[in-house]
Formats: sequence, C-alpha cells, structure tokens
Amino acid sequence: MPIGTLPLAAPSLLVVVALFAFIAPGRRPRVVVRLAEAAAIGAFLIAVASATLLATLGPGTSPVIGFADIGLSVRLDVVSAVMLLLVSFLGWIVLRYAATYLDGEARQGAFTGWMLSTLASVLVLVQAGNLWLFLCAWVATSLLLHRLLLFYPERRAAQRAARKKFVIARLGDVALLTAVILLVQGYGTSDIASILEAARRGDAITSARWAGGFLAVAAMLKSAQFPTHGWLTEVMETPTPFRSQRAKRQPKISILKLRGKNQSFVLLTRFS
Repeated sequence: MPIGTLPLAAPSLLVVVALFAFIAPGRRPRVVVRLAEAAAIGAFLIAVASATLLATLGPGTSPVIGFADIGLSVRLDVVSAVMLLLVSFLGWIVLRYAATYLDGEARQGAFTGWMLSTLASVLVLVQAGNLWLFLCAWVATSLLLHRLLLFYPERRAAQRAARKKFVIARLGDVALLTAVILLVQGYGTSDIASILEAARRGDAITSARWAGGFLAVAAMLKSAQFPTHGWLTEVMETPTPFRSQRAKRQPKISILKLRGKNQSFVLLTRFS
C-alpha cells in the first residue's frame, strides 16, 4: 500500500544541519555541535514515527518523486524500520561523542558536516524504494566515508588507506551497478518491492541469477573480507569518532548481523 515520505524527513534534517556546519567549519562551533545533536535526535524520533506508521498501516512503497522509475521513493517495511532506528540512534551516539572528543580540533565543524552527510546517506540507503536510489545512496555513502578517511590529508598512512579503499569501493560500485542494470532489464522495473515479489513467485530469469552473483560480489567487497581487507587495518590515522563509525559499518563477517549500519548487511538483507 502507498505510504508517505515521512522517513525521508530524517536524512533531510541531517543534510540541512550539515550545510550549516560547512559554513562554520572551524574550531569549537558551539551552535553547529548543538544543532547536530538535535538533528540526530530528531532523525531518531522520525524513525520512531515511521515504525509507528508501519505498525498502523503495514508495509508499503511511496510513489516515485522524479521521472519514471528514477527518483526518490521510500520502502517502509520491517527491514527499513529497524535499520532507521538503529542508524539514527547510533548516529546520535557518535555525534555526541565526537562533540567532546573533537573539542578544540581546528576543523571540528567540517568533521561534523561530513559525519552528518554520511549518516544522511545511510538513512537514504536503508529506506530506498527503488534500485536507482539505492545505488546512488550506496555510492554517496562510500564517497563521504572517503572524505572522513582523509580528514587528516597530510598523513601518509591515511592517504594509503584511502587509496586502497577507493579502488575496492569502486569495484563494489561497478558490481552493484551491473546487478541493478540486469534486474531492471529482466523485470522491467526498478521498484525493489515489485522485483522481490516477482522473485518470490518464482519468476526467475537468467539475468536475475547473474544479478544475484554481482550483488554477492558487491557485498563481499564492501564488507572488507579477505583479500580486500588491507585498508581496514590502516584507519587509525582517522579521528576516533570516525573509527567507531567504521566499526559499525565494516565489521568482520562473524558479527555482520549485529551491525545495522553495514552496507553489505543492508544489501544482503534487502535482496534476500
């Protein structure tokens, strides 16, 4: 059944405050820090309201805001509701910790802006209702994490880790893009719910089987599994709040299901 776009208010709120943070990127931006925490709390409350909407009306996908099947659409179901709650809550914890840990840092405002932007992209990822939005949020999350990884751009270890991650991440993006193209061509739609429903009915096609393989490759690359995990051990050159963010996003496979912000977990759960 159709639903509103209430869940999109959560990332929108974070983006607005992120833009304000980039205007004041310097040391001890008190207003920015307070607004960031308030935005994170607001995002969590929106997630709670979205979960309530799900319990009341049931799962559904909002109409696409855009052209044809390309644009903004929200898929609200148990998976997205749980992810929204986890990401927004953990994001609030990270931002609250960062406010204290980075107090006095010359670019505290900039870090806050990039962190808010990253959280916003993850929130879009977990609620994406169509494949193109999912792909855009996937790539945006990776690029924003790259910016956080280079928060200290003069440090060689950070540069080395960023280069390794960038190459591996782009390979993952290509794998996901290939899967998206195959699924859209095979099922004639980019709506995730429609594709999953067709797959459950047994409407399997050859391109869908290939798409499943590319989805698995994308998940493997994003979860930093051997032998593509080398950069993960070099993130010590980044601020501690970012490392805690990475720990929630790129854990080892044995604890993958415990980390709601892992891209691979979102990918595999959404398309399982």
